[in-house]
Order: sequence, then structure tokens, then C-alpha cells
Amino acid sequence: MNLFDNIIVDRGSKYSVSGAPVTTQDEVQQFLKTLKRHKKYAKATHNTWAVHFRDAGPLKNDDGEAGAGLVILRMLERQSFFDHLIVVTRWFGGTKLGGDRFRRVQDCVNYYLEYYHSPPPQ
Repeated sequence: MNLFDNIIVDRGSKYSVSGAPVTTQDEVQQFLKTLKRHKKYAKATHNTWAVHFRDAGPLKNDDGEAGAGLVILRMLERQSFFDHLIVVTRWFGGTKLGGDRFRRVQDCVNYYLEYYHSPPPQ
């Protein structure tokens, strides 16, 4: 499990991103269960996620952040990033972000993809 905590703060809302390789829906559910064992993540406002299985196709969940799962999924599709779950977690800070919330989701996914695709340290 890769977990990057509090990578973005925007008008009080805090964002984290996490993910891991998965090949089945059961592995997705196990990952989410493990993530939510951390009290902080269990109490998050949203744990939005998506995965694009090479064989079974796309799967996503907005967890109340309408449209955010699709944002993650489209980014995975553009990168041809298969069999890998990405979860963007948000703790609402009291101010509605409007369309900026999608930019924060994109920022989190980009952060994760850059980490995942970066060469290992020498």
C-alpha cells in the first residue's frame, strides 16, 4: 500500500492519495477495508476511488463526491494504468470548492502517478 497523507490543503479541505496493485474486486474491497482501519480515513468525508482492470474493465466509486471517481478513472485510462487502485481521500474543511474539487482530485492522482512512475532512488 502506498499512502501519501495531507498532500494538498485547499480552503480547509485536506487531501490524501493512496493505492496499490489489484486484480480483483475482492482485493479492492480488502484495500478499502485496510485503509479504513485507520480511524482518520474511516472518518474522512470522501474516499473516492477507481481502478481499470485489464480484463474486467473499469470500476469506480464517488463515495459522495459526485463525479470524482470518473475523474480518477479517466486519468487511469489515459495513462493505460491497469490493475491498480487509486483512492483520493478528502476531509471537508467547511468551504465548498465547486469545480476546484476536481482539480484537487487530479492533483492527487498526478502526485501518485508521478511517484509510481518515477525511477527508484540510487
